[in-house]
Amino acid sequence: MYWTGQKDAISTTIINFNNEKMQITWATSKLFPGKNLSFHYAFEEEGKQKYRKTCPTYLLTQGYNSGCLFKTEGYTLAFSIMNSNGSEELFSKRLKSDFYIKPNRPENVTFFWKDDTVTVTCNKPERGVKCLRLELQYKSKYDKGWQSRTSKCCRIGEQGFDPRKCYSFRVRLKRIVPSCNVVDYSSDWEAETFWMNSTLLDSCDDEIKTQSNIVILLSCLMAVLLMVFILLILLCKWQRLQKSVMPTIPDPKYIFTDLFNDHNGNFQEWIDKTDHPVVQIKLEYEELECIIEEENQQIDKKKRDNQEPREKIFSFPGATGNSSPKAAQNAFLMPTFNNTVSFVGLQNVANDDMYVML
Repeated sequence: MYWTGQKDAISTTIINFNNEKMQITWATSKLFPGKNLSFHYAFEEEGKQKYRKTCPTYLLTQGYNSGCLFKTEGYTLAFSIMNSNGSEELFSKRLKSDFYIKPNRPENVTFFWKDDTVTVTCNKPERGVKCLRLELQYKSKYDKGWQSRTSKCCRIGEQGFDPRKCYSFRVRLKRIVPSCNVVDYSSDWEAETFWMNSTLLDSCDDEIKTQSNIVILLSCLMAVLLMVFILLILLCKWQRLQKSVMPTIPDPKYIFTDLFNDHNGNFQEWIDKTDHPVVQIKLEYEELECIIEEENQQIDKKKRDNQEPREKIFSFPGATGNSSPKAAQNAFLMPTFNNTVSFVGLQNVANDDMYVML
């Protein structure tokens, strides 16, 4: 029995959660203020009519019954909304429960990023795959809103992604309307994920941190390279300055190898056993002179006139004319900075005579 004039005025919302549980809600607070209503239902089979059950779980709004949650047990549902004791029927309806299905969230969602293409897949539901579509939404921080793409369950691919940008992705399953559902129901969104060039991030804020870290690293590397370059320049400058201010003094042991190797640095022993050291050393370390062509004849003439030894001996006041060979053996050698040898003087040991040889 219907309540006259009110049975069509009650607004109901019917949801079949993945064909597992059903939820039917009604809005009667204005029609029946301060009154509780009861709900009765039954799943019918062809040629059979089941006994109607009372709602096992009521949904409350401000302390009053506003809906019922019960298990899905068939395809054809008949229900009634009645007064509190069930003696008067206020509203009734008969429907196909599988036309009100709201699918579950997609399971095991995977992302595959290659070049500028992103491919998303999920597990196939156990039933009703032909009535489902996979919806992908994405946006970057430069987009104002979500961009949406829909494909058959359970794979979708999209191109045109910039590998340098971070994108937010979310997916859900949708029922096809009107061939499968009379109401446009979609699943809840799967958890939002953040990707940048095949790398999963905690959020797109990590993109800014990553770029900042790269800038800091490059700055430090450039600073280190600059410091190394400056140090190398300073080192070269210092070596040049050191050579100009403090020239290297040649070591005599490299010039007079026989003095140090054969005579262990004993100068007197070396000078006694060496024949004409003055001529040998002077000829060995004499620097070549640049001769001008106009002076060739004069130089040749001088060479013919000067057949005597190149050494000249000058005597100091008080020196005698003794020129014994023994006196010439007491020559003192002094190396100079240009790797040549100068003979400072000759001393006659017997007569204490001093000579200078140039």
